[in-house]
Amino acid sequence: MAMQDIAIEDVTNEDNQIRQSIYGLLAHLFRQAPDEQSLDWLSTLETEGDEQPAGMAAAWSVLKLTASNTTPAQAADEYQLMFIGVGRGEVVPFGSWYLTGSLMELPLALLREDLRRLGYERQDGTKEPEDHFAALLEVMAMLVEEANEAEQAYFFNRHIAAWFERLCEDTKRAHASVFYAAVAELAQRFLMIEKTRFTQRPW
Repeated sequence: MAMQDIAIEDVTNEDNQIRQSIYGLLAHLFRQAPDEQSLDWLSTLETEGDEQPAGMAAAWSVLKLTASNTTPAQAADEYQLMFIGVGRGEVVPFGSWYLTGSLMELPLALLREDLRRLGYERQDGTKEPEDHFAALLEVMAMLVEEANEAEQAYFFNRHIAAWFERLCEDTKRAHASVFYAAVAELAQRFLMIEKTRFTQRPW
């Protein structure tokens, strides 16, 4: 293997590690409200702004600032109002909801088929259907680590691409949204980059 090939491989591995970390972070934040440790980490987060698109750099800065001004109690209350509520929250973070207007519809059945094919099983104790936004981001984090880009692109385009922008916009516009407006902006910026990545590559 030539030195140039090794350098390209190193850059690719670093890029994938960053992508996996961002998918994991977003999955964690959409799965549950951040605790004090998570907020402290976000408020001191250092990002390499010169090496990323301006929109992402700005989104990281806003999230960092918002985290530094958010308490765990505020984050928990906001998450409750945003995504749980009484009956349901302001935002319903499920693919079936955005694609059909109802829960537990055909998009969920298609997702379950793909998850079985990939060898991913629903964890015991998980209450939400598999098309929860956080769960899909968790799958993408695993695929970045375990699968080639063609497999990543297939899953992303089939189960995330068609509706993530609407969910992020709804999250930013929600009445209760403060901390999660910053989270949704980062998610939207990052996933738009991923969408471009997966539509420009020849498979």
